[in-house]
Amino acid sequence: MDIETQPERKCDRRSLRSQRLLRRALAEELAESGDLARVTVAGLTERAGLTRRTFYSHYRDIPDFIERVEESVLDEVRTHIDAIAAAHLEDLYAHIDAAEPASGSVELLTYLKDNGELIGALLGPGGDPAFIEKLLVLARGVVSERMQTGIFPDALGTFFDYYLSSVIASEVGIVQRWFSNGLVESPETMARIMTVVAFVRPGDLYGKPIDINVPAYGLKLMSMKAAAHTTESDIPASERTEGN
Repeated sequence: MDIETQPERKCDRRSLRSQRLLRRALAEELAESGDLARVTVAGLTERAGLTRRTFYSHYRDIPDFIERVEESVLDEVRTHIDAIAAAHLEDLYAHIDAAEPASGSVELLTYLKDNGELIGALLGPGGDPAFIEKLLVLARGVVSERMQTGIFPDALGTFFDYYLSSVIASEVGIVQRWFSNGLVESPETMARIMTVVAFVRPGDLYGKPIDINVPAYGLKLMSMKAAAHTTESDIPASERTEGN
């Protein structure tokens, strides 16, 4: 080993250790106070057994610290979601038929559970609502392009936009529920649930499934929207604003 690199590597290890201690302290602070707004540099460093100088050598302030912690978590989550989204629909159907989780889903949920103290605190009532929104945006961005591959064009537009929002919100909501329940179920069990839940329709639970021609329904909605827009454009602007 190059002797000149040893001090630098020791410094890197100390830096990583300090950041891990601060992340753990953040989770503990949130679990105890239940309010992200009450987190302070003094409280974090005292709990982590570090100096304020150490904190400021890595971060400008608490908002900067929170943002970078969240970015680190989201980068890891993105990697796992990319792996899940890479699967073909035929593969997903095969996994469901075999009561097996989608490829990559166990790994994602294992990561969430392994970092449950911090992620649970961010997702919880005292956490950061912006983190949940970032998670939704991340999942939507990764899944959207993949889901549109091979979709009948008439099913796109407004219908697809809200459908995707529903699916993403549902999956994130399941994760939040899992955390609020204390992560009782294993990542494998949760992965199986989340793999199939998007395909379950309310009627299925009552033995009365309903078949919907989604492309035809999407086309109908688009036609209705176009007709409404045309009708409104035919009305003089002065008349459209009189009742407002």
